[in-house]
Amino acid sequence: MSTTQSERLRELLEPLVGAQGLDLEEIAVDSVGRKRVLRVVVDSDSGADLDRIADVSRALSAKLDETDAMGEGEYTLEVGTPGAERPLTERRHYVRATGRLAKFQLTAGGELVARILTVDDEGVDLEVPGVKGRKPTARRLAFEEIAKARVQVEFGRKDDKSSKNEKEEEEA
Repeated sequence: MSTTQSERLRELLEPLVGAQGLDLEEIAVDSVGRKRVLRVVVDSDSGADLDRIADVSRALSAKLDETDAMGEGEYTLEVGTPGAERPLTERRHYVRATGRLAKFQLTAGGELVARILTVDDEGVDLEVPGVKGRKPTARRLAFEEIAKARVQVEFGRKDDKSSKNEKEEEEA
């Protein structure tokens, strides 16, 4: 997709997404055989439930139908969220991932898996899990030190365990 089409689509669709209380995270146009697929990824600090996604999908579809932004020919519109292992590319992504485990590729080389504790304008405060029975350690990373970061899928997250323990104590 050309940069100009991407920019045009973003300018056209971002106000509609914002009106639904969501952020426009990504736009991609892919060719699938003779058809094209317009994928729009949205999110917010509180997440995006199916009703909000359906509302924004209807609004985007109506706007695209009244303009020629997608040009001639058929296309399919897909609206969704970033998914479980979302990349962290903006400060707001790190804020939304607070409390989650993330894998960091460092600009100096190497990688680090740690839990995001807090986020400010300069970087993130992390809890690095202890190895072989050692206690977790604190670490600070400036955004400039992070080449790439991605949320990790966890089964039985740290906060899930604490709420489970509280429930067990209440039942006892």
